[in-house]
Amino acid sequence: MKTDAIVLAGSPNQGRLRECSPVANEALIPIGNRFMVEYVVTALLNSQSIEQIVIVGPVDELLPIYCGQPRVILTEAGKTVLESLQNGVAKLQTPGHVLIATCDIPLLKAEAVDAFLDKCGDLEADLYYPIVSKEINEKYYPGVKRTYVTFKEGTFTGGNLFLFNLEVLPRCAAKGEELVKLRKSPLALSKQIGFLFIVKFLCKLLTLKETEMRFSQLLGLKGKAVILEYPEVGIDVDKPSDLELARKVLA
Repeated sequence: MKTDAIVLAGSPNQGRLRECSPVANEALIPIGNRFMVEYVVTALLNSQSIEQIVIVGPVDELLPIYCGQPRVILTEAGKTVLESLQNGVAKLQTPGHVLIATCDIPLLKAEAVDAFLDKCGDLEADLYYPIVSKEINEKYYPGVKRTYVTFKEGTFTGGNLFLFNLEVLPRCAAKGEELVKLRKSPLALSKQIGFLFIVKFLCKLLTLKETEMRFSQLLGLKGKAVILEYPEVGIDVDKPSDLELARKVLA
């Protein structure tokens, strides 16, 4: 399948990463002689499945790099992730599904993008989300710390790619923002998700299908997890050890 892509590159550089690389925007963290976001964009440009790419982020800094590149469009980030996404969508003319990527997965490979989109199949779902098994992560990047969730089918970590149906954005945007705001209030979030669901999660009895169904209900769309064998989709740079790994691999 062919689709366009939006790269979210407007997040501020904060926390311990700011000590390692004191730039204002995480997309502009240097890795070798390039910005972090450039590695993500290069993977998308080399993908056989991606047509246009919209980078939502620091236009002034990226304009000298992508000026004259016909497949890359630049636009400023919004105050929230949703606003940034809407800014990116406004630059695209094609309705339907679009690939969304964050700027902090510099190890992303073009073949991972193609494999993910190929596994999304006939696009019967509104949201596709890649997950990678702990075994695959440990095989290729032993010792790298990731957040894992255990289901009946195995233990997985999430990726930072999403294939999203833009037609459902208006109806699920408000609910998505509400859930994001509740992430720091476990009690309020648990009321939304459901007590039984949380108990099964804690007891490691949940199946992937049950999880897909519950979050589809919460967001008002049809979601589907895609098991992928490319750990690079989930190795995001959010701490100094991640940045050190990225610099070592991409040196």
